[in-house]
Amino acid sequence: MARRACLPSSLRTFLVWLCLLTSPLLAAQELDEQILQLFPKATRIEPKQDNPPVYSAYQLDDLLGYAFESTDYSDLQGFSGKPIRLLIGMNPQGVLTGVRVLEHHEPVFLHGLGEQALFDFVDQYRQQSITKPIVVGGREGTATSNDSVTRIDGVSKATVSVVIVNETVLLSALSVARQLLEGFAGGPLATPKPDLYEPLDWDALLQRGYVQHWTVSREEVEADIGHSLDGYQALDTDSDDPFSELYFAYLNAPIIGRNLLGEAGFEKLMTELQPNEQALLVLSSGLYPHVPDDFVPATAPSRLVLMQNEHPIDLQDMNFNNGAVMDLLDAPVEPAEAHIFRIKAHNAFNPAEPAGLRLNVKLQRNHLVETNTQFTREFQLDPALFDIQEAQVVAEPVPIWLHMWQERWWQVGLVGLALMVLTGVFIWQHRISRHSRGFHLFRAGYLLFTLLFIGLYAQGQLSVVNIFTLLLALWKDFDIRVFLMDPVIFMLWSFTFVSLFLWGRGVFCGWLCPFGALQEMLGWVAKRLRIRQWKISDRTHSRLQWLKYLILVGLVPVAFYSLTLAERLAEVEPFKTSITLFFVRSWPFVLYAVVLLGLGLFVHKFYCRYVCPLGAGLAMLGKFHLFAWLKRIDACGQPCQHCKNHCEIGAIKRDGRIDYDECIQCLECIVILNNDDQCVATISARKRAEKAGRHAQAELIATDALAPHALPAP
Repeated sequence: MARRACLPSSLRTFLVWLCLLTSPLLAAQELDEQILQLFPKATRIEPKQDNPPVYSAYQLDDLLGYAFESTDYSDLQGFSGKPIRLLIGMNPQGVLTGVRVLEHHEPVFLHGLGEQALFDFVDQYRQQSITKPIVVGGREGTATSNDSVTRIDGVSKATVSVVIVNETVLLSALSVARQLLEGFAGGPLATPKPDLYEPLDWDALLQRGYVQHWTVSREEVEADIGHSLDGYQALDTDSDDPFSELYFAYLNAPIIGRNLLGEAGFEKLMTELQPNEQALLVLSSGLYPHVPDDFVPATAPSRLVLMQNEHPIDLQDMNFNNGAVMDLLDAPVEPAEAHIFRIKAHNAFNPAEPAGLRLNVKLQRNHLVETNTQFTREFQLDPALFDIQEAQVVAEPVPIWLHMWQERWWQVGLVGLALMVLTGVFIWQHRISRHSRGFHLFRAGYLLFTLLFIGLYAQGQLSVVNIFTLLLALWKDFDIRVFLMDPVIFMLWSFTFVSLFLWGRGVFCGWLCPFGALQEMLGWVAKRLRIRQWKISDRTHSRLQWLKYLILVGLVPVAFYSLTLAERLAEVEPFKTSITLFFVRSWPFVLYAVVLLGLGLFVHKFYCRYVCPLGAGLAMLGKFHLFAWLKRIDACGQPCQHCKNHCEIGAIKRDGRIDYDECIQCLECIVILNNDDQCVATISARKRAEKAGRHAQAELIATDALAPHALPAP
């Protein structure tokens, strides 16, 4: 028999130590190769310096630029709860030479869209200058040379992740630029003096220059473009108004903000601003206000940009007071548009230094002819309003979660309203369920809303992966901001968690799960097509129910061992394929989802009943619910089986009890119970009452018939 060759133990030990010693060298060599991809002409890469932490790339003795890792400048967490580690290259002029993804844990790219979608996204940063604000998405598409911002395409289904990547790139690049590149370093920071205040009216604010008044006349515009404004679309040239009349003011200074917004409004503004953020009020009227008619609140204006040191600073609409700025403002003017814009911390805007407000003018004559120009109003606030401090090197991280909530404000409002309506349905379920037809129509409409809006549009499909993330966060480094990244998911999870301890798991599974709603609709199709349903015995049904619990028990320990592996195994859920990616995926995943949905045509909600690990996890927590509001009466199960026979989910036992671990709270049993023409016990009682009434009436008639023959009273 052949003998295996065996290395001496001392040699094996030596090889192990050699691997441990050389592994950092191999990692450094791999990083150098990545840097060379950012600077292909580099002949040498200098070792990483300490302050600031960058790698310098040279071609002979000529500096090509700097490479740096985002984790040295930003601790922004991705949707997975861990930072996205990027390698960023930038030349001495502030132009990005490229961005490479070194490490990430974003589920939508690892197990959904594929990593190539992320790589394609970061490729857009190549040759983009950080002298222009870089914004993800936008109706206008990629920026042209005349635009004040650079717009790059986002990634559908991965909005949160790519916004975090963009903020990470900007925060890291601007931090390096301010320390190493000429023209980027700002002067000493200025902080408004908090105690400097005196009451001033509008005229006094204008006189002191605290409110700037700027008028762009038609003659200025016509002189700049070289011809008349007549013939341009969206311009009412018959009006006597100027081309654009603007008022703007820096609101962080109490002597300005308090006088304009009032004490309560100023305090509210300071509460909404994050550390080191600043606010700018802009009012405008005329032919060309500072935002177009179709401006979307909580976005960056395309017509307006703040300038300082010849670098544009992006402005973000705060949608302050839900856009009703004039309700708070003590001003005699009646502008066409009024907004308060946020100046983010990473821009390092210094209000004590000279600045300018630029109006970008884009005039459309027709779909072929377009005229672009810009006008700038220079201004400088009184330095006496500020305390001058030493410049800070790194700005505070931008609160991405707040940006996401502001950007999706209307989705948040609509989902919040839907959750309030659902709460009302469960509180007054007995009153509502008396109207059988109306209730069924309402439930059908609500499920349609859940599938189309919550699921397909707002991407609010909860998943067992969310449970993994929560458990791991509770185990180590819990940070609520990770869960606030997606406002719709956060709202649904919060509502579901509370409802678990009130009514059990069924509120989510029966009303708020998009995939569950899709299965229910397939059940409607099966009824319409008269597809014969497979009969599953109570014994087999009870055994199959344990399958989803076994899947959950298998997934949770794996998550603590390897979150990546657990996320791959969580593909047992077809949610990502059907709801998140809408079946645009490789064929094995699509086939699996289609098979599960197909089984739902023959067994009502097959996946929910027997496979769903999310439902199993919710059922385990739902065991501690406070209320059992699905009313039962003495006749339920003894002998009446009407509700059991109509319960398509199989959650009503033969003795009439409801299994709340499996019930999806469709409320069909309550509809039956509260409708006299459906509840068997009520129908039987009514028949007995009618029979007794007829018998009593017959006796009364018989008594009346004998009454004439009775003897008269003495």
